[in-house]
Amino acid sequence: MTGPCPARTGGTIFAIKRYAIHDGPNLRTCVFLKGCPLRCVWCHNPEGMDHPAVMVTMPERCVGCGACIAACPGNALRMTASGPARDHAACSLCTTCEQVCPALAHEATGNEQSVEQVLEAIEKDRPFYDCSEGGVTFSGGEPLAQPGFLLELLRACGRRGIHRAVDTSAFAETSLLLHIAKETDLFLIDIKHMDDATHRRFTGVSNKRILTNITTLAEYGHPLRLRLPLIPGINDDDANLRATGAFIAALSERTPDATPGTRSVDVLPYHSAAKAKYAKLGKAYPGSDIPPSDPQRVRHAVDILRQFGLTVHTGG
Repeated sequence: MTGPCPARTGGTIFAIKRYAIHDGPNLRTCVFLKGCPLRCVWCHNPEGMDHPAVMVTMPERCVGCGACIAACPGNALRMTASGPARDHAACSLCTTCEQVCPALAHEATGNEQSVEQVLEAIEKDRPFYDCSEGGVTFSGGEPLAQPGFLLELLRACGRRGIHRAVDTSAFAETSLLLHIAKETDLFLIDIKHMDDATHRRFTGVSNKRILTNITTLAEYGHPLRLRLPLIPGINDDDANLRATGAFIAALSERTPDATPGTRSVDVLPYHSAAKAKYAKLGKAYPGSDIPPSDPQRVRHAVDILRQFGLTVHTGG
């Protein structure tokens, strides 16, 4: 095909969440695609960061039966004093260990699925979409990391009349984002920090492309739902809150027809629920020093943002 997105009939996902209520308007199915160019220290989906799927083992669940070791076709597992150990170089991701383990000690962080397989899962929720005016949300990771696969999924949902949202960091080439926008009904985008140096420090990438892309989408009239993940000690200071409020308020001035979403923001208080995911992956949680969100500080942030004439919601 022409354009920046080569056609893809399959891709790598790590979850499909049904009956989602915090991933876009109304009741939705959320499809999580693997791969992300950002490394946010507070990331709550670490299993979506790397594109290749891997098998992870939770030794604390092992009952010592040895079924996984006997069944592994590549001899990638061996028993140790602390439980099964995996040779990832020898592991073929066949998921045999996951299937035979009675204690659920093995788990794949993703799997290859065709467009048709994902659509089959999405279609199961059609009765709920029809009743709630919901739809499907493609999240991650970063869904734009698999642009061809994402585009085919969006087109297929569009042909079926399913509302399509893309939950993205907007860290992508503008031409790619605009190409995806042709098949997208709503973008969900986090504004993580307004200062470029601070953004680089805590996410690993510059915010310049992200802010430019948000502005471009608004100028083209694409519906947006902007969000501020409120991270204590990182982006909840008054200076950043005012810069964020001013940026969002200025978007409507660049869009004469008031693009939906350019006068509102969702404030998402920080939580540390992802710690268990990092432990399962055998990784240290980079946000371990971030304190819990202070409800008073959250209210203060909301008050500052409202000073810019914004409609502010808290939570998902």
